[in-house]
Amino acid sequence: MSAATLEVVVTSAEEARAAAEGGADRLELATDMEADGMSPTAAQFERTAAAVTLPVRVMLRDRGGFQAADLDGLRTRARELSAAGAEEFVLGFLTPDGAPDLTAVRAVLDAVPDCRWTFHRALDHAADRTAVRRAIDGLPGLDTVLSAGSATGVTAGLPTLLAEAGRRGEPGYTMDVMAGGGLRTTHVPLLRARGVHAFHVGTAVRHQGWDSPVDPAAVRRWRDLLDAAAGKDAG
Repeated sequence: MSAATLEVVVTSAEEARAAAEGGADRLELATDMEADGMSPTAAQFERTAAAVTLPVRVMLRDRGGFQAADLDGLRTRARELSAAGAEEFVLGFLTPDGAPDLTAVRAVLDAVPDCRWTFHRALDHAADRTAVRRAIDGLPGLDTVLSAGSATGVTAGLPTLLAEAGRRGEPGYTMDVMAGGGLRTTHVPLLRARGVHAFHVGTAVRHQGWDSPVDPAAVRRWRDLLDAAAGKDAG
């Protein structure tokens, strides 16, 4: 089985350095995590990107939550981030009734052509997650879907994640799945056994929630866990 990817949510250059020290493979940069993560400024991205050599995926989200409250503002921020050097993003929008808002998604993507991106946990809040998966499959640059399988987290959504992993290659299931959102160490062996190889952590590498910084030792424990699982699978 392939080596596992560990993505860590960071909110600053200092946290980025801590995540890199602990062995992260990729970072997700966002601000205001108490609001589930908002877009950073171009200056925040520049400081973070300069602090590490890891890929940095940048959140594109505003106060609309999983809806786009200010689409023009999001497009402007996306262009600013792209001009500052950002090449990878995290986004995803729903209509008020929970359907995929492809108009908003495409409008933001048009502002950052040729980017690579993750469709985030809007999927877990959709009225019909299968419909969302099929709607976004094939969008340019999309290579990852971040999901907990449930709006309440991986503990509740684990059966869904495992079932969807078994549909790999079907329409709507061609993208890599990154498991995240209340992810626990006990979830990893089950997900790895089903072929999931990307994992996303935020509060799990902080001691006191979003008010505390990333702990490189906690990141290292996740890194070691994923490496041990990969070694066991290979053996």
